[in-house]
Amino acid sequence: MAVRRLSVAFALLCGLAASVAASSAEDRAIVMATTTATQESGLLDYLLPIFREKTGIEVTVIARRADEVLEGARRGEVDVVLMHARPQEEKFVADGFAVKRFDVMYNDYVLIGPKSDPAGVKGKDIATALKAIEAKGVPFVTRGDRSGTHAAELALWIVAGIDIARTKGAWYREAKQDMASALDAARTANAYVLSDRGSWIAFRDRGDLDIVVEGDKRLLNQYGVMLVNPAKFPNVKKELGQDFVDWLISPDGQAAIAGYKVDEQQLFFPNADKSGG
Repeated sequence: MAVRRLSVAFALLCGLAASVAASSAEDRAIVMATTTATQESGLLDYLLPIFREKTGIEVTVIARRADEVLEGARRGEVDVVLMHARPQEEKFVADGFAVKRFDVMYNDYVLIGPKSDPAGVKGKDIATALKAIEAKGVPFVTRGDRSGTHAAELALWIVAGIDIARTKGAWYREAKQDMASALDAARTANAYVLSDRGSWIAFRDRGDLDIVVEGDKRLLNQYGVMLVNPAKFPNVKKELGQDFVDWLISPDGQAAIAGYKVDEQQLFFPNADKSGG
């Protein structure tokens, strides 16, 4: 009987230890919302194990469109936001939903198109290229999904002096899906499409597509990171979330970002602004 009581006690003790361990692991975890392009690039699969090894903090990633990222963050569903839609990010901070916004890294957008280049835009600046595509009615695939890349594309049509909502026709095709799907749609339709460079490098089934416009300063794609405001949402894990933000903009985090490559090509370039802004 005494042995049985000891066995029961031991089992209870093991169960308690397991519960404490699980609780401790949960306490050392944060949730980060990010855009689909960031996730699809493979960067986070590379970065987060490095961060976990250094700090013991587990990061759960929720990848959504830019508007959905901020909608969830406005409800206090996440601890940290990492995205590439600066005007929306700055408004998020101004509205009190985040403490500060920090530049983390950048890559750029590239205009992808058929190697045959039916619009004749290869090597042109982005505004000239979009004007030519619209004038000739050459197929163009848009994300059309309110993502950060979609917002950037719409801004570039404005730069080109084109009211795309008014002038679009059958040539302007909405994917309403992620970047990989939009690239695949462009490959199938022999169409042009705006992509972030990271997604393009990671895209394998390119068919007859290639980069036709790049290097225009208006194609810069800046990424920022923000801690969701714990004063507004007490459930936000302030210390752990700030640890992640601090690591991303630290020399170690910046070196890790620079070290991520696909096919020997660097996808993101660190440019942390530690003062926030």
